[in-house]
Amino acid sequence: MADPARLRVGVLVSGRGSNLEAIVQAAEAGRLGAVVAVVISDRPAARALDIARAHGIEALALEPADHPGRAAHEKALIGALEERRIGLVCLAGYMRLLSGSFVKRFEARLLNIHPSLLPAFPGLHPQRRALRHGVRVSGATVHFVDEGTDTGPIVLQAVVPVEPADTEETLAARILAEEHRIYPEAIRLFAAGRLSIQGRVVEIREAS
Repeated sequence: MADPARLRVGVLVSGRGSNLEAIVQAAEAGRLGAVVAVVISDRPAARALDIARAHGIEALALEPADHPGRAAHEKALIGALEERRIGLVCLAGYMRLLSGSFVKRFEARLLNIHPSLLPAFPGLHPQRRALRHGVRVSGATVHFVDEGTDTGPIVLQAVVPVEPADTEETLAARILAEEHRIYPEAIRLFAAGRLSIQGRVVEIREAS
């Protein structure tokens, strides 16, 4: 049985769930300092829901088509998260844009992972754009979510060299390996109470 005093994490997903799997494995290994309490997807067929079920985690599908509009869908999503006493919401390949009211509801409790070194290449296809710009390094960023697109305060980053022979797929695969490392670490720091936001800067306090 999960410790009721531990941070309860809710993960929002739309696809294959590789970052979800990394988070769950970290939790099961005792490296997260938190429990993944629920996984919610806007797509009932998302593989991530199968991953959640395989690990004994509650898996919910909340389809936008089942609600009369975006506001109603988000209301149902907020209700599901709050009913389960979620203290931190993690986006892991969640492909729907969240409204300002949703972001405000979970202000400073909403994390995302993005496959670039933000603020470079926010939004879609960052690996493709990195290659087209000829950058020498790319990487991954965990950040708090604000009302912009990948513009929130940065928590952790990992650098990945761009090789001359890289394709979008090979670069994405190497970045993904770093995502799997730094996303659970960011959650661990949050769960330990070691993150604080000062303006646009996230301060990481020393462990007590």
